[in-house]
Amino acid sequence: MTLDPEDVDAGLVGTTVRHPGSGVLVVVPGRVAAPGRGTVHRIKVEVERGLPVDPQRFARFVLRTLNDPRGWGAGGTMTFARTDGNDAEFRVILASPSTNAVLCRPLDTKGQASCGREGREVLTLSRWVHATPEFADLRNVYREYVINHEMGHLLGHPHEKCPRRGVLAPIMQQQTYGLDGCRPNAWPRP
Repeated sequence: MTLDPEDVDAGLVGTTVRHPGSGVLVVVPGRVAAPGRGTVHRIKVEVERGLPVDPQRFARFVLRTLNDPRGWGAGGTMTFARTDGNDAEFRVILASPSTNAVLCRPLDTKGQASCGREGREVLTLSRWVHATPEFADLRNVYREYVINHEMGHLLGHPHEKCPRRGVLAPIMQQQTYGLDGCRPNAWPRP
């Protein structure tokens, strides 16, 4: 697979996915103020050491996704700031499949599915690189979806089902496992 501009924008510098990673999470340095108004949620972005990822680009992608006008803060209800300190409410982690499997326990992700629990969303590198079959030609849509879906769990939202064929999937639908007749959707409020 060759990197395209969207892959680079999402922080990728390579496509090699090693299943046993280093297991060492590194906080992406820097603080970014929350734009807009509403309740401020502070996130800390971490990348497992040794992944083929530019941490700063990845962190920018995460924050831009969370603060998109179609996101959880639509209408000024909430906004997201980035911190590298202990004042983070949530952690967004990009991990190797093996580290994902450990961090997501007791959920059995098989090192593939991401999870959002206990104040952290754990994204897996293999899906960050390749997405899923339904999103093979929409990798950035998948990346935005997984960030928003797992943040939805951290904000207290349960899973939803496709309401009817042909409509945009709800953000809390497990689109990773199939679309069930819905169309791909990355946003809480598209």
